[in-house]
Amino acid sequence: MTTMAGRPADTEYAPYYAGYVAHVPEEDVMAVLRAQPGELAALAGAVPGDRERHAYAPGKWTVREVMGHIGDAERVFGYRAFRFGRGDQTPLASFDENLFVANGRFDATPLQVLLDEFVDLRSANLAALARLDAAGWRATGTASGALVSVRALAFIMAGHVRHHVRILRERYGISG
Repeated sequence: MTTMAGRPADTEYAPYYAGYVAHVPEEDVMAVLRAQPGELAALAGAVPGDRERHAYAPGKWTVREVMGHIGDAERVFGYRAFRFGRGDQTPLASFDENLFVANGRFDATPLQVLLDEFVDLRSANLAALARLDAAGWRATGTASGALVSVRALAFIMAGHVRHHVRILRERYGISG
């Protein structure tokens, strides 16, 4: 099992990610990461089929696009954690979430399929994180031009999901 110790320090991630980290007040980020697929499944289950392509305002993402974006971010943050946790110091580029959504064909993909993809991605990320020793959790690398630790990436992954779950509830009116 994982040997991660505590929350990341502010110096372990770029200020841009502070909001995501703040969404996870718990010390045990692995428990949060394990619980989120079920939480997302309950939320997705509360979306009627005819509301999957709903956006709360013009120019905003649809419910399907939000779920697709959650999967994209999981893939990117998990890849960063994997690389840095394995000692790879190659700087990793940022990603353009709007470009990814525009080219993701999410509105042509049922919400359940997007959820299943996220569950698979999260499962793989949990397996990789669970094998880390203390040094692996403390490992750092450069992503988007800024230093980030593996530990911080785990909190960012969990906080990113919580951020979008809150938006889906508050702005899209999903109550699952």
